Amino acid sequence: MQQSEYWMRGPVGGIPDLLQPVAHTLLQAKEEINQLMQDFPESLLWARPAGLASPAFHLKHAAGVLDRLFTYARSQPLSPEQLKTFYEEEKDDRGLGLALLVERFNRQIDLSLAQLAITEEKSLTAFRGVGRQLLPSTVMGLMFHAAEHLMRHTGQLLVTKKILIAHRAATP
Repeated sequence: MQQSEYWMRGPVGGIPDLLQPVAHTLLQAKEEINQLMQDFPESLLWARPAGLASPAFHLKHAAGVLDRLFTYARSQPLSPEQLKTFYEEEKDDRGLGLALLVERFNRQIDLSLAQLAITEEKSLTAFRGVGRQLLPSTVMGLMFHAAEHLMRHTGQLLVTKKILIAHRAATP
């Protein structure tokens, strides 16, 4: 029997009440992506069916977007390494295998949860500038957008995997 979704499993320990939805979403995505990528064929990792983003891109981007948005939530600029990672997300890097990409994704989820745990609820409406133009957001806005964006890519990864596996099965 499949376990209920994270939001129905109760509060996540150590996370402020107002950030529970973010924690639930991060944990749900982590669980789904890890299940989705279990036994995924390494040969399909960089495939782009019908021009869609590859599974590798979704794994790289999911980790990267969490890192960047949570950096902005801390009111910090992106580092040169973060910018380099951003610009390289769409590039194929066949040296990055599935295990490494999933490990990086899981590590970023854990870092994001750790940041949620130390975020004071009174800071959630504090202004945070995004990007070089310092576009207006808040701590809460960044964290909720990070969670929403992560689930968008989780869904896209699910569909891409289904397409790839179906195509593989249909190809003699």
